[in-house]
Amino acid sequence: MKHPTRLPPGVRVFERGWLSANNVLFDGPDGTALVDSGYVAHAAQTLALVEHALGGRPLQRLLNTHLHSDHCGGNAALQARYPGLHTAIPPGQADAVQAWDEDRLSYRATGQRCARFRHDALLTPGDMVPLGGRDWQVHAAPGHDPDAVMLFEPASRTLISGDALWQHGFGVVFPELAGEPGFDAVGATLALIERLAPAVVIPGHGSPFGDADHADATQPAPEVAAALALARQRLAQFQADPARHRRYGLKVLLKFKLLEWQRQPLADLHEWARGVPYLVHLHARHGGAEPFDTWLQDLIDDLCASGAARRQGEWLVDGG
Repeated sequence: MKHPTRLPPGVRVFERGWLSANNVLFDGPDGTALVDSGYVAHAAQTLALVEHALGGRPLQRLLNTHLHSDHCGGNAALQARYPGLHTAIPPGQADAVQAWDEDRLSYRATGQRCARFRHDALLTPGDMVPLGGRDWQVHAAPGHDPDAVMLFEPASRTLISGDALWQHGFGVVFPELAGEPGFDAVGATLALIERLAPAVVIPGHGSPFGDADHADATQPAPEVAAALALARQRLAQFQADPARHRRYGLKVLLKFKLLEWQRQPLADLHEWARGVPYLVHLHARHGGAEPFDTWLQDLIDDLCASGAARRQGEWLVDGG
């Protein structure tokens, strides 16, 4: 898939829909590699994209920026297709992957799915990894996920940011939903990105952005600087009004599941939600005396009002 933003040689981005994170494919003298693998429901599409791009050659390495289900849900399918695939993950949840603890890995907490996969190595901040014939730095990127990492190639000044920075924001700050601090970590990660001064950013969602010809290595490219400014503005709004962030995060969880289902009876959606720990926990802490189903229906009504969903009789349908 071609993008207006020029990428280093041997780097190709498969820009996915919002149910799956983008996949970054490398093909160079150090072999083939993929960063992030999408959601489990799209695993067949991930396989088809990789197989077509490599023309039958094997995928040799797989790396994950973090272990949210939309970034690693295709891991198991890729490992089954390529038995020799070497998989590297951030270190924070390696024990949880080994034991396949779906509570610690957030899949049960969010009501999402992920097929069990294995890991062979760690992407430790401070390390360098060869990809596409270039050495990429591994940087910690806490905030959206406390264990997330980013990959930065200093010669081309290309950053694979995961969900730490998109062109129009950043990912839900999940620690804050769980009642733990996270906003300050987002700010620190944005400051790190500014210091790295990327010319081009490959985000976890949306198109790559920036200017590969931006010559000032001490400053991010203008498009990247604009994204950082927007992210800081959004962060300041969330810090000033944590309830706004909670409501945004809750609607993201509902929208994600609706994207997977496409359409679902409202009664079944309510039943699913009553079994999702994040939703139950947040209602208990912030729902006041309002019954759970009333509180949930108010969130659903918000999705419908924004066009993210629509009612069809007793069904809820994805709004696209």
